[in-house]
Amino acid sequence: MKLRIWTAVLLTSGLLGAGGANSQSTTSAGLNPLDAVPEKMPFSTPYGTPISLEKAQAAVQAAVAEANKHGWPLNVAVVDSGANLVTFVRMDGAQIGSIAISEHKARAAAKYRRATKVFEEFMQQGRNYIGTLDDVIASRGGIPLVEDNKIIGAIGCSGATGSQDEVVCMAGAATIK
Repeated sequence: MKLRIWTAVLLTSGLLGAGGANSQSTTSAGLNPLDAVPEKMPFSTPYGTPISLEKAQAAVQAAVAEANKHGWPLNVAVVDSGANLVTFVRMDGAQIGSIAISEHKARAAAKYRRATKVFEEFMQQGRNYIGTLDDVIASRGGIPLVEDNKIIGAIGCSGATGSQDEVVCMAGAATIK
């Protein structure tokens, strides 16, 4: 057990050291990492036909089942590919303030074609400009729903920790094939 912990510590410190060396050389050269031009556009999954009510309800039911399994009362929202609310469930005991947050997470995931965890990671990395974009929410728990390589909607969960919200959303998203 101790060997595993030490191995993890050494690997992590090695990665951090390598990352630090890279950022120092970039900074000393005067280059801004945001100036890099990727070969392909990230998060470019096309939009598809909006999710049907039947599929949206199935995603919510799977999410609620996962939340019940853990005893996490949540709010769960599903939007279509245009970020319009299709269905919503507030589980018994879920906090009221998270109703709007679950919808916001779903809308942001659909509009920006990415999981809201990406925005959270950007903020943690100090890329605070992400907060200037309209309708962004930098908290995990919003996941695009993809069918046949096209976004048909998104699911958003709120009411627990971000990691718990994300686990429940993933269960809902898994119903879309």
